[in-house]
Amino acid sequence: MTPAPRRLGVFGGAFDPPHVAHVALARAALDQLQLDELLVFPTGQAWHKARDLTAPAHRLALAEIAFGSLPRTRVDNRELLRQGPTYTVDTLRELRAEYPQAQLFLLMGEDQAIALTRWREWEAILAMSTLAIAARGAAAGGGHDATPGPVLPERARWQLLRLPAMPDSATAVRAEVAQGRDIGHLVPPGVASYIDRHHLYQPA
Repeated sequence: MTPAPRRLGVFGGAFDPPHVAHVALARAALDQLQLDELLVFPTGQAWHKARDLTAPAHRLALAEIAFGSLPRTRVDNRELLRQGPTYTVDTLRELRAEYPQAQLFLLMGEDQAIALTRWREWEAILAMSTLAIAARGAAAGGGHDATPGPVLPERARWQLLRLPAMPDSATAVRAEVAQGRDIGHLVPPGVASYIDRHHLYQPA
């Protein structure tokens, strides 16, 4: 009997910093997609970010703190080591070469799914992976009357991840730090103390 193909989750992001919604999405993917392993990729030079990202060493450390307690989860630093802009399609091609029989699930928010056709070689992304989309707001809670399906290309394979409504964003976390406010409720354990210890996100 042929064994079932390995199910690998692919979760990329700036993680500048990682917050509780990131971890909630990772947990939902592990559970709902029955992943054998979830690979977390802090992005290198993000082509779509207007601002400069925090130094790679800090973002790698923050991702390891945030996701380190999750089962079957590994933080992969390859995008941080890559020269030039970081593109998801390149990472998927590398994974396809390393795990030729695996089923790849690309985790993303609904806003990213809507913008997918602006990504580099988006058709190749759809050919190599199944999209695992976390809808925000009411559609993510229980009933799923509103889904991102209609906005995706017809040939896209996708699954919706059920998540509680969690509006937290890295932008909001950085703003709270800059104002000197406590962020312990917005980030995974250990992240706030790392940010404080290294004086990250302080006003210039």
